[in-house]
Amino acid sequence: MSKMKFGDTLETVVTREEFPFKKARNVLKNEVIAVIGYGVQGPAQAMNLRDSGFNVVIGQRKPSPSWDKALADGWKPGKNLFSIEKAAEEGTVIAYLLSDVGQVALWPTVKKYLTKGKALYFSHGFTVTFHKQTGVVPPKSIDVILVAPKGAGRSVRRNFLAGSGINSSFAVFQDATGRAFNRVKALGIGIGSGFLFETTFEKEVYSDLTGERGVLMGAIAGLMEAQYAELRRRGHTPSEAFNETVEEATQSLIPLIGENGMDWMFANCSTTAQRGALDWKGKFRKAVAPVFKELYQKVKKGEETRRVLKSNSGPDYKKNLKRELDEIKNSEMWRAGAKVRSLRPEKWQKK
Repeated sequence: MSKMKFGDTLETVVTREEFPFKKARNVLKNEVIAVIGYGVQGPAQAMNLRDSGFNVVIGQRKPSPSWDKALADGWKPGKNLFSIEKAAEEGTVIAYLLSDVGQVALWPTVKKYLTKGKALYFSHGFTVTFHKQTGVVPPKSIDVILVAPKGAGRSVRRNFLAGSGINSSFAVFQDATGRAFNRVKALGIGIGSGFLFETTFEKEVYSDLTGERGVLMGAIAGLMEAQYAELRRRGHTPSEAFNETVEEATQSLIPLIGENGMDWMFANCSTTAQRGALDWKGKFRKAVAPVFKELYQKVKKGEETRRVLKSNSGPDYKKNLKRELDEIKNSEMWRAGAKVRSLRPEKWQKK
C-alpha cells in the first residue's frame, strides 16, 4: 500500500501496479468466494471474479428472478450455483451482497456458517455500523472486510469489460486471521477496482448515505426539478427547459468534468457561461450548506437508517416505490426527456 497526498491529507491507496491480478489470485488461491445475493452488486462482482480466475460460487433462493438471472449469466446448478445455505457452507469468503434489509433478514441463517477463519465481505458498511438497529454482529473469530465500488453494478461490470477499473473504498473492521488486509485487497482488485482507497466501515456508510441523498441522486434530482419548473413558469417550452436542465448537463458538461475537472470545464466554455457560473456557484453553495449539515447529522445519528429499515421491510414497500417512481416518470420534465432521448440516433440510445 502506498501513501498519496490529497490536499493536506495523506491517504492509503492500493493500485493494480503494486497489487496485480496475479498477486490477488495467489492470495485467494485456496479460497472459495460465496456470493450471497444476486441483485445490484452481486452479478458484476461475481462475474468479474470468475472471469479473473477466482473460485466463485453463488448462493441464491430457488425459484426466484435472481436464480434465473444467475442461470442466464452462465452459473451452473450443482457446480457453482447453490442454495444460500450450501454456498455459505462452502465459502471461505462470504460476500454478503444482499440489500441492507435483506442482510438483516437473512443474518440468522448466514451467521451459522461463519466458522473460525472465514471472512465476511461487504460492499456497504450499513448493517455492521448500525448493528444496534440491524442485529448484525459478526463473530470475533472471522475477518470482516469491505470493498465499496464507487458505482452501480452495471458500471463495475462495464468498466471491467472495457479493461479499465472503477474507484473503490476498502476497509478492515476485524482482522481475526492476520490475513484480512491481503484478503480485502485481493478481492478489491479481483472485482475490477482500478484504485482502492482506505476508509472505515463507519466512514464509508456515512459518506455513502450522504452522497446518495445529496449530489449523486437526491440533490441533483431536486435541482433539476426546480430549474425546469422555473423555466416552464417563465414560458419556455418543455424541450427547451429539459435540454437546458438535463440534456446538456448529462450529455456534455458532466462527462467533461469527469474527464478533466471542473476548472477545465469552466475554462473551455463561453466567457459568459464562465462568469455566470463562477458568480453563482457561491450562492448555491451557501444555500445548500445547511441542508448538507442536517443530512450528515441525521445519517450519523442513525435516523436515515432507521427510516430505511422500517420503510424497505414493509409489505407494501414495492407498491409504494412504484407509485413514487411513476410520479417521476410521468412528470412533464421526464416525459419530455423520454421524447428528447427518442430523437437520438439509435447508436446513442442505451439498450
